[in-house]
Amino acid sequence: MPKVSSVTVPYASYLRVYEPLAAFPEPERSHWERYAERRERPSYQDELRRSLADLLPTPPMPVPVHESDDAFVIEVDGVVCVCPWRTRLRGWQALDELPGRLPTPVLDAVLPPVVRRQSAADYERWLERNPDARPWIRTSTWQIPLNWFVLVSDEEREYGGGGAGDAGGEVAGGRADGAAPVLRYRTPMVQARRRVARGLRTLRDATDEGPLIDGLVDVGRWLEEFHPRSFVELDYGGLVHALSSDDLDADHSAADVAEGIEALRRGDGDGAEAAYARLVERWRAVRDRQFAN
Repeated sequence: MPKVSSVTVPYASYLRVYEPLAAFPEPERSHWERYAERRERPSYQDELRRSLADLLPTPPMPVPVHESDDAFVIEVDGVVCVCPWRTRLRGWQALDELPGRLPTPVLDAVLPPVVRRQSAADYERWLERNPDARPWIRTSTWQIPLNWFVLVSDEEREYGGGGAGDAGGEVAGGRADGAAPVLRYRTPMVQARRRVARGLRTLRDATDEGPLIDGLVDVGRWLEEFHPRSFVELDYGGLVHALSSDDLDADHSAADVAEGIEALRRGDGDGAEAAYARLVERWRAVRDRQFAN
């Protein structure tokens, strides 16, 4: 499958759910069975490049006309699991978030109001026919939400060259980025749900309601919508291209989050504050890069 461009898009990270084939009804299950047998599949960079290319025409196309039939595929212990792209649905959801992220003049220049209104109307009509739709992928730009790290453990951290594991389908989408590094965590769904529940108990006992608790509640509800034998993957995605190898090697954010939650559970406020300070310093430095010239 040809790429739209060879340009590396560096700013997106991902939280993905891979469901076993048995979770999909027919005829979708047969489609993914055939799809998983392909020798070559597009990478996460291909997905981003296609989305950006749709913004180039006049008027721009913020959401694809047709839903993507691509997916990321992994095989764990002989079980094939699939993470559908659902690019059209995610495009609509991203449009809903844009007004709070961009100044109105910038937003109007990139996506004129008439284009946004038409896309919103299309989304409303689509939701009437698909009220239970949900994405298998969540995306974050220039950061990784701290609540994502609650789902995984430092022992599940994988960091290495982009070629590692390609032959066995262990790198999402069969990456073709050559030597590009990969930093990700992957965990069974049951573990992710258990960590969410434990984290919420500790946070609610120790702190007032706030963004971290709200975000964890939201991601926990999302996870409940998937098959219990699924896998959850936190992937730094294109952020690895914006960080030095030393920064990536030293990044153990999941361990810091776990340490902070454990400190709260013990009533160790100083320990929790120290872990949180490390996280804030690390991710502020990453977010600041989006404003670099």
